[in-house]
Amino acid sequence: MLYGFDIGGTKIELAVFDDELKQVWSKRVDTPTDSYQSFLACLVSLVNEADDRFAVKGQIGIGIPGIINEKDKTVYTTNIDAVKNMPLITDLEQAIHRPISVNNDANCFALSEAYYKAFKHYKNVLGVILGTGLGGGLVINHQLVNGADGCGGEIGHVGLSINMLKILGYDIPLVKCGCGLEGCCERYLSGTGFEWLYHHFYHKQLSAKTILEHYYNGDNDALAHVDRYLELLAAYLANIMMVTNPEIIVIGGGLSNFDLIYHEVPKRLPKYLLPRMTVPRIEKAKYGDAGGARGAALLCYGRELKCE
Repeated sequence: MLYGFDIGGTKIELAVFDDELKQVWSKRVDTPTDSYQSFLACLVSLVNEADDRFAVKGQIGIGIPGIINEKDKTVYTTNIDAVKNMPLITDLEQAIHRPISVNNDANCFALSEAYYKAFKHYKNVLGVILGTGLGGGLVINHQLVNGADGCGGEIGHVGLSINMLKILGYDIPLVKCGCGLEGCCERYLSGTGFEWLYHHFYHKQLSAKTILEHYYNGDNDALAHVDRYLELLAAYLANIMMVTNPEIIVIGGGLSNFDLIYHEVPKRLPKYLLPRMTVPRIEKAKYGDAGGARGAALLCYGRELKCE
């Protein structure tokens, strides 16, 4: 059995999969935030419950928002303070008496999508999450790219490019990001950024959902805003493509449900690409909220992932 943990700031989900990656059980609990020991005990309890239920010691993969330090077995996470810089990997392995695989939650999303039946013939897959933040993961030759410091795929913290500044205006405020840098693309292209840009240009505080409702009703401000955002997204993805050159881009998060992205962005990309580059396939994520746990479970395969 494969156990996939999808850990977030408010909830922890454990999903159990058989060897064919069919989900057979899951449980969701609130994320303990009072202490590191409470957090660790919660994970141990869930593992023990799954072991007892299926009478096995399952293989364990964990997706968590943060940067994994493989050298000292710690996790740097900004939204689960109790875990920040604690030796989570070592402590959990000792408590449950087996090795575990841990990776960034956005990487787990990308891995899950890369192994969707209709996508897994592609060697190079870029996963992009347009949610509250902007995250992503990169799968090259069917393997995750983690990078030397665990920061591979941190595409939300790429800075605004010249082409993006041309679209937004050179006087656009360089908003400080939660990571400490200024001008990170996350602050302009995430769902939160989508709302911030609307407020910046039109001085009205509306939710992304309301803005899109106004767009479909033909509101001029919303029409102009969406057009600008789609152009910005195309310029941004082109920058990421210059480094990764993916065959397919899979988009998740709340804004992934805006279907115009899949019609408009491919048409706008070529002007920002090298002449020999082709526009990749761009698709909406197939697993939605279930992808995190599934991708975490896939970590158990390591370099033995099946690509057929």
